[in-house]
Amino acid sequence: MKQDLAEMPDDEMTPDGATPDSAAVPASLIPHLSRAAVLLDIDGTLLDFAPTPREVWVPPGLSETLKQLYERTSGALALVSGRSLNDIDLIFAPDLFPAIGGHGAEMRLHTDSEAVAAHAPPLDPELKRRLAAIAKLSPGILLEDKGYSLALHYRLAPHAEKAIYEAVSLIRADLPNAPIEVLPGKSVCEIKHSGHTKASGVRELMMHAPFKGRRPFFIGDDVTDETVFAIMPDFDGLAFSVGRRATGVAGHFDAPRDVREFLAHLIDGETPATLS
Repeated sequence: MKQDLAEMPDDEMTPDGATPDSAAVPASLIPHLSRAAVLLDIDGTLLDFAPTPREVWVPPGLSETLKQLYERTSGALALVSGRSLNDIDLIFAPDLFPAIGGHGAEMRLHTDSEAVAAHAPPLDPELKRRLAAIAKLSPGILLEDKGYSLALHYRLAPHAEKAIYEAVSLIRADLPNAPIEVLPGKSVCEIKHSGHTKASGVRELMMHAPFKGRRPFFIGDDVTDETVFAIMPDFDGLAFSVGRRATGVAGHFDAPRDVREFLAHLIDGETPATLS
């Protein structure tokens, strides 16, 4: 959803004066940080993929960028991830940020709050056991227990993709009433409770201060982020995809490094040329 700058008040724009029809979508599409809510996926968006989920790392400068965005938005910055909050905190330690974890299953509104709103029970242990056994189909399939979901990563075993999904389908057929949903991702098959998504988490987040009443922009890269892309117009917000031109987004970034550069430029007021 591209927006004409003529439709946006001057105080909602950065001062570069470029137009959306230029080669790069300008930073002027982004609301002024004092009125914005910054919502960011992690894997494949802020951070580059690694062979295993545990091997991702935070590049130099990113934590400082996020902390400055947090300050400039008066706390209206949140990480939106399929990872658990505990996992998110380990990745960005010692820094803490507001976050939606577990595809909307848990949420933290403030960095100084230990309270976590849980919206889904953990997966049934017996169901987890059956799903976990799928990892034995091939060496290289990595099992990740997120509490609210279970992920089967096959980045190291791409040949196993079909077998993984077939095995999951058999389990679902055997348990037709189980309240679960299968999320295909980039070299991962994730099984979670139905009824909560990243979008449901963002909707709730936007009901609370300091996010309430602000114009959000969300950056994500995967199929699971499309639910958030779809609801951005409901908040007069914008969505941007990474690595591909997803439906309904205002623009896209080629890679996480471009996202990191863009966010850094938002702080110092420059207009990056990496968003198209």
